[in-house]
Amino acid sequence: MALTSGLGGQLSIDLGALARNWRALDKVSAGALTAAVVKADAYGTGIEMASKALHAAGARFFFVATPDEGMAVRAAVPDAHIFVLYGLYPGAANLYIRQNLMPVISSMTMLEEWLAKCVERNEAYPSAFHFDTGINRIGFRLNEVGLVRERIETLGYAPQMIMSHLACADQPNHEKNRTQLALFGSVMAQFPGIPASLANSAALMTGRDYHFQMVRPGIALYGGRAVTGRKNPMQPVVTLHVPILQVTEGRTGETVGYGATYTLNRPSKLAILGYGYADGYFRSMSGTNARPGGKVFIRGKICPVVGKISMDLTVVDVTELGPDLPSPGEGAEIFGTHLDVDDQGDAGGTIGYEVLTSLKGRYNRIYVGDGRVPE
Repeated sequence: MALTSGLGGQLSIDLGALARNWRALDKVSAGALTAAVVKADAYGTGIEMASKALHAAGARFFFVATPDEGMAVRAAVPDAHIFVLYGLYPGAANLYIRQNLMPVISSMTMLEEWLAKCVERNEAYPSAFHFDTGINRIGFRLNEVGLVRERIETLGYAPQMIMSHLACADQPNHEKNRTQLALFGSVMAQFPGIPASLANSAALMTGRDYHFQMVRPGIALYGGRAVTGRKNPMQPVVTLHVPILQVTEGRTGETVGYGATYTLNRPSKLAILGYGYADGYFRSMSGTNARPGGKVFIRGKICPVVGKISMDLTVVDVTELGPDLPSPGEGAEIFGTHLDVDDQGDAGGTIGYEVLTSLKGRYNRIYVGDGRVPE
């Protein structure tokens, strides 16, 4: 629920940075088309605004998870080419056709329903085919490749693209990447002349062997870390500031928060933030005496979270600020210029993807720029 009072947390989304990230990745992808993955409300940034900015930057191909997301992109960007990653929902073929959405077909059941609609209307409506090369999620199994090829050949149907997805792209040296690449090559051989797509953000950034005709960046567009163990070259897109409600004192030996899991070992200054797990700040980012938790940036310094994160409140130790203590109403940066979403993800034992896609809290959402940035 967005705040209408103008008070509370402020979530700022830099559409110019989003556009610059897309253009940077487009340069890396060279001869391949660079799509944009905007599923999960464009990774928490807002699917309509993000799609418009990416289109202004040059993106023409978009990937969503569901037909509802596809319709949102269609309304925002009428000339977009939109693939629905999780395929044809049963009985929804007419909706896909009306909205000009391309299902990424991943099973024989989906394929038969789509082909039946094409025959019924005497038109080869476009789609993509997804083959599972080792992640064991959605996708045609490799032992179905011949069956798929034979089935479409009987009708003279050809997909717009064939694709697969890497399980370990964030670990460039993982042997599974080369195995999946080889298996995808065997699939491609069965569909000569059909464009192919395999690379997500990480594979796009680490090896042109994975690029083929289209790359599908997601997390890197939004400033997140795509490759484990490497410096993140992408610009931050999302900045979150939350209000400091109160600054109080704690004595040595006193505990902080529910469960008394953090005991103060010195006289401390504590800042109480109006922000908690209801706003997407995971309880796993709590700081205890046994393990550190999340961090926030206040008045030029990074300060640790202490005690368990509550539904609406988080406590931060600001003792190291000395006499330069914040005042109620000042903002604390959760991520942005000084901390990023991956720092918070690491602290919470999760990933930046989850941090971004959990941004459904009580914020004032502000957009900066429109994606029309200079070359």
